[in-house]
Amino acid sequence: MNHIATDNILINGTRIAHGVHGTGEPVVLVHGTPSSSYIWRNIMPSLVNAGFKVHVFDLLGYGLSERPWNPKTDTSMTAQVPILEGLLDHWGLDSIHLVAHDIGGGVAQRFGIQSPERLRTLTMIDVVSYDSYPSKRTRQQMDAGLEALIEASDAQHKAHFREWLLSTVYNKQKFSDGALDTYLDFISGPVGQASLIQHQVRHYDPKHTMELADRMHILGNVPVKLIWGAEDGWQVTDWAHKLNAAIPGSELDILKGCGHFSPEDQPEKISKIIAAFLKENS
Repeated sequence: MNHIATDNILINGTRIAHGVHGTGEPVVLVHGTPSSSYIWRNIMPSLVNAGFKVHVFDLLGYGLSERPWNPKTDTSMTAQVPILEGLLDHWGLDSIHLVAHDIGGGVAQRFGIQSPERLRTLTMIDVVSYDSYPSKRTRQQMDAGLEALIEASDAQHKAHFREWLLSTVYNKQKFSDGALDTYLDFISGPVGQASLIQHQVRHYDPKHTMELADRMHILGNVPVKLIWGAEDGWQVTDWAHKLNAAIPGSELDILKGCGHFSPEDQPEKISKIIAAFLKENS
C-alpha cells in the first residue's frame, strides 16, 4: 500500500491522518466516498514534480483517520469543513488551490462559498452537487433500512461492496488486479463495516449541497476546472454540464475511458490537466 497520509494531528479533538509533499504553491486534495487520500496516490507525485506543495488528508471517519465510536459525532460533508479549516491553520495556509473528488466536492463547494477569498483555484472531479446523490441503488438500500448492511456477515459484506466498488471504474480488470482490495479493506472488518454505514452512508443527504444551490455562482470568482468521466455511472455527465452552466467561467473536460473513480482509470491524463490548469492560474 502506498499511503500518502503519513502523519496525524488532533483537529477539534479528533485524530486526522494527513500528509504534505513537495514544495511550491499549496494544493489541497480532498477525497470522497467510499475512499480515502489513497485515491490521490497516482496524482500527487505528478503535481509535486510540476512544482506544487501537495497537502492530503483522510476525512474524519475515513481511511487512516479516526473512526469515532460516538454515534453522535457528525461526519457529514458539512461537518468536514471545520476539519479542513483546522488543517489549513495547522499547515499555515491562508489560500489554496483546492482539488476535490466525489463528496469531497460537497466539502469544497461549502468551503469555497463560505470563504471564497481562501481559494486560488478550484478543481472538481466527478463530484456530488445539488441532489445528484445518493444513487438509485443506494437510496433503495437506505429507504429499506441499513440494518441488513450493518448485520451482514463479513463475507456477504465484502462480496456486496466489491461489486459496488467495481462499478466506480471503467477498467474493472485493472482495478481488480490493483487497488480494489485496499479500498475494500478500509470499509470491511469489525471497524470498517460499521464505520462505512455510520460515517459515510448515513450522511448521504443532498441537503448538504441543496443548501448551496442558489449560490454556486460565487465559485466563479476564481478559476474553476471540472473533470468528469464519460462513463461515470454514479455522477452522470448531466451533472457536470449543470455545474458548468451554474459556475461562471468554469471549464469542463469530459474524459473517455473513465468511470466515477476517474483518478483510478486515468491518473496520468488527470494529473496533466490539473497541473496545466494550476500553472495557468498561478
